[in-house]
Amino acid sequence: MFKIGVFGIIFDGRKKVLLCHRLDYDLWNLPCGGLEPGEAPWQGVIREVKEEVGLDVETEQLAGVYSKPEENEIVFSFVCKITGGKISTSDEADLIKYFSFEELPKNMSLKQKERIKDALLEKEETILKIQVEPSSIDLIKQGKM
Repeated sequence: MFKIGVFGIIFDGRKKVLLCHRLDYDLWNLPCGGLEPGEAPWQGVIREVKEEVGLDVETEQLAGVYSKPEENEIVFSFVCKITGGKISTSDEADLIKYFSFEELPKNMSLKQKERIKDALLEKEETILKIQVEPSSIDLIKQGKM
């Protein structure tokens, strides 16, 4: 089975990125999730951001498409603009904060850090990459994170 993930990258006016702390693992994430049946990637990221952090957003740019061959997954990362809502915790996130790139938490996926870095480049073309690093959850299970 092939998986499709969507990630919302939301910057404030100082280029700090919004992250949410997961409830199931001690990890900081971009608002993210998997597509639901019949959903387009840009629709999925809007839904996921609302569910996880309470914000209404619109997609501004498809920042990157990432292949994770070892996980049989494709990930779309969108730069999003806040259009409404209010930052609030959820049943998936117990803390929500903005971080500068230099201050990103250590307990965060290297793959997601790479996606944030790519979005900060503000390229007009979509970045296409293969990501092969182990997942953060696998590293936690192996006691390496």
